[in-house]
Amino acid sequence: MSAPQAKQLARKIHAVELPSVKTLIEKVYGELKRDIVRGYLRPRAKLRVEALRARYQVSSSTIREALLLLVADALVTSEGQRGFRVAPVSLDDLREITTLRKMMETMALRESIALGDDNWESGVVAAFHKLSLIDTRRMRKSEEVAREWDKRNHAFHEALIAAAKSSWVRHFRHILYHSSERYRALSVAILNVRPGVGQEHKAIMDAALARDADLACRLTEEHIERNFAMFSRIPKDVLDPG
Repeated sequence: MSAPQAKQLARKIHAVELPSVKTLIEKVYGELKRDIVRGYLRPRAKLRVEALRARYQVSSSTIREALLLLVADALVTSEGQRGFRVAPVSLDDLREITTLRKMMETMALRESIALGDDNWESGVVAAFHKLSLIDTRRMRKSEEVAREWDKRNHAFHEALIAAAKSSWVRHFRHILYHSSERYRALSVAILNVRPGVGQEHKAIMDAALARDADLACRLTEEHIERNFAMFSRIPKDVLDPG
């Protein structure tokens, strides 16, 4: 192999081994979002680029690009020349998120029920069954179990709206869902697991599979509203530590 050929091969291997800039930004964006949603990065916390660069082992420019994506998701605020902070939380914010979530969730669900086929139905049933296997009594004793329940709960609600076609509704629903998950993370260590969630999920599933969109949407709104009532019990000093 000639020297030019060897250099060309080395460049190809290097390109395969190193993730693209876009992929790296998406990776860091996902990790930052996870840490904010799970409460590892607390509300109002200063997000110093150099500290985050060391934490996630990437360049400062990659951190800034990821933070700008999170600003668009309303999980981070930009303070101009003063940098970035984790977005604050409050009952007023949660109330607005809840109201908008009910709108987006029911719009997506109604469309999904109208368009869903046999594969959609089997996906809903499978996601519900997997979620029901989690013993919610263990959630307060194990963060791992609580996180797994959150993951399966998200998968169940995703399965319900999987047949919806509106990309805008799905986009805003996604943002609102993750914004509400921050409050769940704040409540996990403080509140008992809300009783009756499993029955609520089954009732929503049954209505959806029966193609009763009005009932499924009403039950979904009530389900989201009950979550608001639970999260609103979080002490004020936890919601807004100042």
